Amino acid sequence: MRVYGVELSFNNKAEVLQLPVNPSSIEVSESGQSKTYDISGIGEINVIKDRKLTEYSFSGLFPAQWYPFVTVDNLLHPVEYIKLIEKWMTTKRPIRFILTSDTYDINTPVSIESFQWSETAGGGGDIEYSLQLKKYVFYSAKRIVTETTSGGGTVKKTSTPARPNDKQQAKTYKLVAGDSLWSVAKKQLGNGNRWKEIQKLNSIKDAELKKLSIGRVLKLP
Repeated sequence: MRVYGVELSFNNKAEVLQLPVNPSSIEVSESGQSKTYDISGIGEINVIKDRKLTEYSFSGLFPAQWYPFVTVDNLLHPVEYIKLIEKWMTTKRPIRFILTSDTYDINTPVSIESFQWSETAGGGGDIEYSLQLKKYVFYSAKRIVTETTSGGGTVKKTSTPARPNDKQQAKTYKLVAGDSLWSVAKKQLGNGNRWKEIQKLNSIKDAELKKLSIGRVLKLP
């Protein structure tokens, strides 16, 4: 029997959020966008068009303390879950929604359409939330190239770009004299307190923090 669980991730799993408490239910909405028209002599007709993008919605709990139903080993403070989701929303990029269960699996890019949360009265800091996601389809412009044939005519060919994915291009920074991870985070990310994200992303040990090599190229979150 497989374990039921929900995972959200960003930038090809550069950041992963495993829901600490599984939602009691997940609503999946599938609908079409057919249109009806009145035709003289025929009456009403129905024109079937492509389906709308699938929507997923669920509610859950970010607990501030351990409960028997918590499904993760490393429980974060509820505010950390909120900050991560809100940060993803500000990027205006899709995330990946993964549901694993005994009967049905979902693994798809989605956009965060709605995120609402509130503190539970008498819950000791527990946060109740609801999420609404919509399936995301990657798209890109196609380049049209005009070629001249041997007969003097022209032929238009469409070139298909490489398939896009949900991974951002890596951002980097080269260390200069006087730099620290805090100063890099302040200068490049706008918040010096995010230096630990840079440390983790570049696998920098605590012992290396005070002797970073000038010229070293760091990846930025």
